[in-house]
Amino acid sequence: MAFLTPRRALGGALVLALLAASAAWATNYSLWINGRTGGGVAGNYADFTYWGPATTAAGINKKAVNWDGYHHISDQNYLVRNALDCYCTGPNWCYVAVHSAGNLMMGYTLSMYGGSTRYKKNASPGSDGQCANSDGTTQTGWNIKWVNVAAGAAGGSELSDAGSWTTSEPLVADLKTTTARAMYDHNNTRAKMFYMYAGAKGTAYSFILPGQDDEAVAYHSSGGVSGSSGGSYCNPSDWLCNDLTLGTAAVEGGKAKWSNHSVVFRDDAEAYNHYTNGNWGGVVSKVRADMVTNAN
Repeated sequence: MAFLTPRRALGGALVLALLAASAAWATNYSLWINGRTGGGVAGNYADFTYWGPATTAAGINKKAVNWDGYHHISDQNYLVRNALDCYCTGPNWCYVAVHSAGNLMMGYTLSMYGGSTRYKKNASPGSDGQCANSDGTTQTGWNIKWVNVAAGAAGGSELSDAGSWTTSEPLVADLKTTTARAMYDHNNTRAKMFYMYAGAKGTAYSFILPGQDDEAVAYHSSGGVSGSSGGSYCNPSDWLCNDLTLGTAAVEGGKAKWSNHSVVFRDDAEAYNHYTNGNWGGVVSKVRADMVTNAN
């Protein structure tokens, strides 16, 4: 058995002390990225108007990453990059939760900018939502543990295709199924897992949406199913279309999910719709519960 000399013992103690000090400065954050219609003030990370009461638990050190939910994804994306720079660089790490078009926004961010050089920031944003450089050093991309997706619209929605939403909105043009699916490489998540939560409480006008849906997006999108356009996917109890499978496996019929996309909640009971209803409602409630439990 080897014994440490006093010098080696002191050196080991010093290393442990430095590691402990470094860990003490590291902070985890939970970022929430809204979807269409927005509602919160851009750059105000404490404004949870889109989601519900700000006092509601929603993961460690929760921050609202607000964008207007109206203009093109590419035009509003700088706001998301600002937030990721602030809270997900240097020693800090982020859990990310997104809703609806926030899925399209986050997928776009990682695919287009996740390999870019980012200055490490101090996590102390100004009124414009930007943070100052911490030490002048850089890193590649952001420190993201995983992404939770409620009612994801990265595959677009047939409501946009059919003109059911106001067609003058630039974002509605982005949400056409073929446009959303061609906007960026959905397989390029920079190795970050996207955990999909798919609601199925549709309504009478859901005939526009193929398969099961949550009133705004169908399972092909909320389930992360690949392809250039949407398909029809359902719960196992529905014999009229192929099943949306759990996990990363291909759906029934053989169509693959996008890389690093895993369905962790499929609404077999058809109990969850698309909308937050001002109180963290719909399928967002399932994501919030998971953030409370696992984003720490």
